[in-house]
Amino acid sequence: MFRISQYMQELVNPNDRQRPRKPTGPVVIWNLIRRCNLTCKHCYATSTDKDFPGELNTEQVFDVLDDLKSFGVPVLILSGGEPLMRPDIFEISHRAKDMGFYVGLSSNGTLISEDNIQDIVDVGYNYVGVSVDGMRETHDKFRRKQGSFDEAMNGIRLCHNAGIKVGLRFTLTQDNKQDFPQLLQLMDDEGIDKFYLSHLNYAGRGNKNRRDDLHHRMTREAMDLLFETCLKDIKAGRKREFVTGNNDADGVYMLLWARKNMPEHADHLEHLLQQWGGNSSGVNISNIDNTGNVHPDTMWWEYTIGSVKERPFSEIWMDTSDPLMAGLKLDQRPVEGRCASCEYIDICGGNTRTRAWQLTGNFWAEDPGCYLDNNEIGVDTDQQRLELSAYSGRKKSAG
Repeated sequence: MFRISQYMQELVNPNDRQRPRKPTGPVVIWNLIRRCNLTCKHCYATSTDKDFPGELNTEQVFDVLDDLKSFGVPVLILSGGEPLMRPDIFEISHRAKDMGFYVGLSSNGTLISEDNIQDIVDVGYNYVGVSVDGMRETHDKFRRKQGSFDEAMNGIRLCHNAGIKVGLRFTLTQDNKQDFPQLLQLMDDEGIDKFYLSHLNYAGRGNKNRRDDLHHRMTREAMDLLFETCLKDIKAGRKREFVTGNNDADGVYMLLWARKNMPEHADHLEHLLQQWGGNSSGVNISNIDNTGNVHPDTMWWEYTIGSVKERPFSEIWMDTSDPLMAGLKLDQRPVEGRCASCEYIDICGGNTRTRAWQLTGNFWAEDPGCYLDNNEIGVDTDQQRLELSAYSGRKKSAG
């Protein structure tokens, strides 16, 4: 996750910050249930409204909680499917809160109602994130259910009125980009605390004309709008949060934006971004799915590194016999192509490895989701062309 608000604050009011403390353990995003009352177009869990076999029961969940606590995990994000469809969701949530975890709830919002809002309040969730895909017409089309936007907004308002920190989670695509400015206005109108922009994990992006590529240009425009909105917020003394996820090139892009718009503090920002270090899949971000399989993060559902039914999460997470986990945990990941040549590798950390793997079958190939062009990241275009030619030749030989 890239915390725009935190770094924008440093651009406006720079402070001499010490290096952040190393987390005691990874954040665990836990898909407790795969069942969902919606069938959204971009669901990474391919959820639907039916029961899925093999899911962890309450006792198994509690055993995992004990292990996570002893391992030093500080944060749990309880997700799904739709977590509110799990009958024991509040029992699990109370147990996690009592153990001292920061507990977030990731919901589609449609099942937050007058009937259960007090149960949600009683848990004391630190944060409730509600996914939206655009304004009413766009959202309902994405969610494949008429009225789902109004139901989600009702859930958001109930949380807000109950004093719960609540945020919008928006996955940017070419089909909903036109609604993005309106969603930021909606955040204003409804007094919403946080906005999370998730980049869709596209694969297959080309290596030529990245700045002109439709998706990459759309991404840049969205980031510019987020930066401008966040800057206005800070100057107005507002305390809202703006964050992004699934594209660590955002940190580099913010540095380039700062050099253009606030150059006097750009060096300070660069130092802080180097401390951040970019992608932390397999290190500080983890995922447990509904059947107990462990993944390097939520985008790696097709790659499993172990099951909590067979051995503790703490053992699975520290086991570097798996080649992907061994590479992810290195201070300098063995990335290739543009990523290896990028002068900002110490900021983004090689970005999201799952896109490279989906496209090439190689964990360490360059990330096709990087929306920065060669000139911006100091990559020699001629050398890049030679590397691509050599890689194509190796694939043909292997075939």
